[in-house]
Amino acid sequence: MDLKQSVIAITGAGQGLGQMMAVTLAQAGAELALIDVNEDGLKQTQSQCQMLSTKALIYIADVTCEKSVEDVFSSVIDDFGQLNGLVNNAGVLRDGLLVKQKEGEISKMSLEQFKTVMDVNVTGTFLCGREAALQMIASDSQGVIINISSVSRAGNIGQTNYSASKAAVATMAVCWAKELGRYGIRAAAVAPGIVQTAMADQLKPEAIERLKKMVPVGRMGEACEIAHAVKYILENDYFTGRVLEVDGGMRM
Repeated sequence: MDLKQSVIAITGAGQGLGQMMAVTLAQAGAELALIDVNEDGLKQTQSQCQMLSTKALIYIADVTCEKSVEDVFSSVIDDFGQLNGLVNNAGVLRDGLLVKQKEGEISKMSLEQFKTVMDVNVTGTFLCGREAALQMIASDSQGVIINISSVSRAGNIGQTNYSASKAAVATMAVCWAKELGRYGIRAAAVAPGIVQTAMADQLKPEAIERLKKMVPVGRMGEACEIAHAVKYILENDYFTGRVLEVDGGMRM
């Protein structure tokens, strides 16, 4: 795909990885539909992209709400006339052990804690992927859908909900590649390791140090390195149905 004049939608574009992906793609000449619940963050991302002389519009949306997602992707087509890519980046962490005993008391991961992560990471990815595919087909736009998974999809202590969600979005990308190829739509996933973002900042310092020791390159990833992987998938027309691991050699 030639990113110049292509229209790429990015969820979770108001900060962190989403913001870096937007700037990276703007530098390559893409036009951007920036989606998030964080209006202030979206405006910051939009400003950075516009400084690179590209069209970037913002859309306030809750990716867990079907009507909200439907309306956003319909608006993207109205505003741009086409849709060539979606990066399903919106996600949350609500880490905790399944059950934990401390000083004779047993606590457990709440259903709300589990469902919040699954709703945003899985349902949100499903809804956005579905609507993007629909609009790509309806507007006769060849396109690419990229789901942001994680090295944690293999299973990680304290992340029953997050690990399950990231395994799900990787699998969905493989399913979509097989289903949508006939329409000229590719689908893939990127599985980052631990990356220096606001989400990673939620982890305890000792957890970060433990994870660093598991990474052969000896450091956390940078947001720009994940954005580069997304750009590669968008530009490589033979990449589909696969999960690109960008984790410094880390294995859970």
